[in-house]
Amino acid sequence: MPDVAFTENIQRHVTCPPGIYDGDTVRSVLDAAFADNEAARGYVLDERGAVRRHMIIFLDGKPITDREGLSDAVSSDSKIYVMQALSGG
Repeated sequence: MPDVAFTENIQRHVTCPPGIYDGDTVRSVLDAAFADNEAARGYVLDERGAVRRHMIIFLDGKPITDREGLSDAVSSDSKIYVMQALSGG
């Protein structure tokens, strides 16, 4: 099953421990990760379920391509890493 990890930066704001969750898309895996954690869901995803602007999700070392629907395919040995995106100059 896919492995999900959240940076320490995010965990300063909401509790979201790493874990292993079932699913075949980023959406289904994160739905499982957030099933009992609405605070973390609201911190990472907006009200439509899209990735918030200040967040980035990596799937197997590459940014996901679908930030709106989270439809990127996940394999059983995938690693999903959720972190805050940096911006500025």
